Amino acid sequence: MKLTIVGKDGTRKELKSIPAEFVVGREAPAQIVLPSSVISRSHAVFQVKDGHVWVTDTSSNGVFIEKKRLEKNKQTPVPLGKPVIIGEYAMVFEPAQVAQKQSAVIEAEKPVKKEKPLTTADFSEEQLDALSGIRDQIHKRLLETLDLRWVDFTAKRDQELNELVSKRLDMILSQMSAAIPKWVDRKLLKKEMQDEVVGLGPLEDFLRDEDVSEIMVISKDQIYVEQKGKIVESKKRFSSNPALMAIIERIVAPIGKRIDESSPLVDARLKDGSRVNAIIPPLALKGPCLTIRKFGTKRLGIDDMIGFGTLSKAMAKFLEVCVKGKKNIIISGGTGSGKTTLLNVIASFIQPDDRIITIEDAAELRLPQRHVVTLESKPANVEGKGAITIRDLVKNALRMRPDRIIVGECRGGEALDMLQAMNTGHAGSMTTGHANSPEDILRRLETMVLMSGMDLPIRAIRDQIGSAIGIIVQQSRLSDGSRKIMKISEVLGLDDEYNILLEDVFTFEQKGVDAKGKVVGKHMATGYLPSFLADFKARGIEVPEDLFKV
Repeated sequence: MKLTIVGKDGTRKELKSIPAEFVVGREAPAQIVLPSSVISRSHAVFQVKDGHVWVTDTSSNGVFIEKKRLEKNKQTPVPLGKPVIIGEYAMVFEPAQVAQKQSAVIEAEKPVKKEKPLTTADFSEEQLDALSGIRDQIHKRLLETLDLRWVDFTAKRDQELNELVSKRLDMILSQMSAAIPKWVDRKLLKKEMQDEVVGLGPLEDFLRDEDVSEIMVISKDQIYVEQKGKIVESKKRFSSNPALMAIIERIVAPIGKRIDESSPLVDARLKDGSRVNAIIPPLALKGPCLTIRKFGTKRLGIDDMIGFGTLSKAMAKFLEVCVKGKKNIIISGGTGSGKTTLLNVIASFIQPDDRIITIEDAAELRLPQRHVVTLESKPANVEGKGAITIRDLVKNALRMRPDRIIVGECRGGEALDMLQAMNTGHAGSMTTGHANSPEDILRRLETMVLMSGMDLPIRAIRDQIGSAIGIIVQQSRLSDGSRKIMKISEVLGLDDEYNILLEDVFTFEQKGVDAKGKVVGKHMATGYLPSFLADFKARGIEVPEDLFKV
């Protein structure tokens, strides 16, 4: 079997013998390396046997045959003589005897070989430093005439800006032509600079990649991403700290927030709802630091969560009846465990005629109901005045005739106001909190109530918690990157010693880890029947008892 690889610039490479199985990617350990920023480290796996070829797409940007994208992670036969498109390259497989007959034709059609521009993956440290200096010069020249940090990024304005910046970049690249080495791909350089000036720079590709769920910028030279639950380091980088700082300012300015040395940290959001946290010097010693928790383009439903293995069908049905039956629910879990995603999903069970008020630091909740009031906290101004906290908004929400109050996350004194709201006619409210178990979130609630400044005895606080909270959902991110509900527990009030009683209704039993590192286990009922089943039945809410069978 013979393989011919043709680049977009006409360069051609011929392999007269190929192994029975090989990986194509942008860098080693791939057996065939195709250097390009749009090609994954392991982009595709090819298998050759008995004169036939199969390909498996393992990439983010896809493999194409006859203009059709192949299904990911599925072995697909390759038609001999037809180009397989991978990034900027075409790969053509031919039987060896046919290739020999056609060699004269191929040679006649072969264009003059050009010097192939290198991409970031090929650069030495010296080349990377030189390229960084060139990009920094281009960036400075653009900012001399364009102040894009405070732009209102509407769709129309985006288009105008892109056209303007594209023209300016063409002009600057032309002026700097002599200073740009031949090994630099000018088209790629222009794209990266345009992304950095108008968009979010090297983060743009990650925002478009559906496999990336979180982006973590440690410094201008260090960017990590979470792909399919695993955190990996990227080779992308910003041209300079000022360029990274300009992008952070561009994110926070349109939503009325600021970040500077006097206020060096901020929570914000992107247009699509993705959550952003930024922290800059003097607090961040390596330079501006940025974390983006991406918001999925698709609104997830309970069936998606079941499909992901986050919970079982029985657990999903139980949570549905708890929401419809107006049980107060708190979702507990660690950072990145999927609390807000789950809150979004179960809140969709709320009746469409309920008046819902959501309160968050950075608005992330996207509820399908129409009667939803969305409130967002506000930081202090330059003079340190004018801050509106989550607690202020919870107090105000009580005057807005809510049926349900949903607080994105309880972190401090607002926990007391939330508990009082749950105890005073606003049943069916929900919130989330950081904790590693149902018992831990109850202890954290006690601490948060004390942070309100009210000098309440522990017994009174526990009375409030025991009567307000009905259900605790404990969620975790496991070692394989999957997110699962570990427990659903009922809060039963206080015992004789004023300890809060809990009973687990459902649990996740982990049995081990398979050869690929994937967690093996199953969700199961404990056999405990919740105490409120009789009340639900009296109110006409049917709860199938077979949900709780072990």
